[in-house]
Amino acid sequence: MFDPGFDITPVRDPMGFRYGAGVFGPEVENRRLDDIRKSLMNPSCDGPETVYSIAMDVGKMEHRKILEEMHLLYGAVVYASGRLGDEPVRSQGHIHSLSAFSGLSTPEVYEIWTGEAIIYMQEYADDNPGRCFAVRAGEGEVVIVPPGWVHATINAGTDPNVPMSFGAWCVRDYGFDYKGIRAHGGIAWFPVFDKDGEIVWKKNPSYSDCELTVKRPDRHPELGIVEGEPVYRTFEKNPDTFAYVVDPSLKEDAWRDYIP
Repeated sequence: MFDPGFDITPVRDPMGFRYGAGVFGPEVENRRLDDIRKSLMNPSCDGPETVYSIAMDVGKMEHRKILEEMHLLYGAVVYASGRLGDEPVRSQGHIHSLSAFSGLSTPEVYEIWTGEAIIYMQEYADDNPGRCFAVRAGEGEVVIVPPGWVHATINAGTDPNVPMSFGAWCVRDYGFDYKGIRAHGGIAWFPVFDKDGEIVWKKNPSYSDCELTVKRPDRHPELGIVEGEPVYRTFEKNPDTFAYVVDPSLKEDAWRDYIP
């Protein structure tokens, strides 16, 4: 497991997190298969009842006050293994709602802790989804979703005994907009398993023609990412590093023609 910078450990049965000394965190919220069916390629598919478990607002006790003052929040998520029909276990996809704090849709900074993930993203939830990316990331890698983009998280791990888990910086008054995705029956490209168990991509016909770029994460030092350093530790050294998560206008140039 990649060291997240504080004492938190994902657990599998039941899914959740174990918090060490000096660490705060809530009981997890569970997202169930029935909650996301409308956005899957096959809404009537079988799969694990609990798809993933979320602990929003975790960290070191000593940072709780400054996190609240900055309106910044660190979340942790652990995913089930298995399949949702022909698809890997995944989230349904959403856009971040406008934050009352900044009046803007906000970005999210993902850091993979265990397993392997694909962070899928597309520019818009409209008939034309714009540019589409599937960014495959392993332990310790960081993927940043820009403000206003649709994104979904996919468990791309191959070992059923290793849960896929990650931490993420987000705005404290987070909210999710599902309308455009649900109106199109899901994201523009569905991840599906081929006969060899590899993840390939199937176009959602509800969208106009578009291309998908499959890639590894770009490095983004301009967004405060230090290779090999946990993003929580980067925050600990300089809390203002991730102020743009709360107010994305601070990094307006970085979002222009952004490549994840």
